[in-house]
Amino acid sequence: MSDTAISVTLDGTPDLPSAPLQALYRITGRSTVELREAIRGAKPVYTASLFGAAHITVVPRLEKTIVYLTESGLPFALTETVDGVDAPLDLATLREILEVPGV
Repeated sequence: MSDTAISVTLDGTPDLPSAPLQALYRITGRSTVELREAIRGAKPVYTASLFGAAHITVVPRLEKTIVYLTESGLPFALTETVDGVDAPLDLATLREILEVPGV
């Protein structure tokens, strides 16, 4: 099985006020210090490793992070990493990846 992950990175390096950082902390489980450093460094605020043992817990956090950023009007980019190779990803493709067949 391939090593697949989806990352969410904020566009630009916004200096977010405390409230959005705290909301992201509650959703992602990353500290506000980690989040601020990720944002400043144009690194992912959340990365979900798919199809492994943690899949059932990381995918809901991924989805909640995307919903929060969308509803807050914070622009972001999605990246799919498969076996160490990064590629941009759009929301429609992400939904296809996460869709459970036959449900």
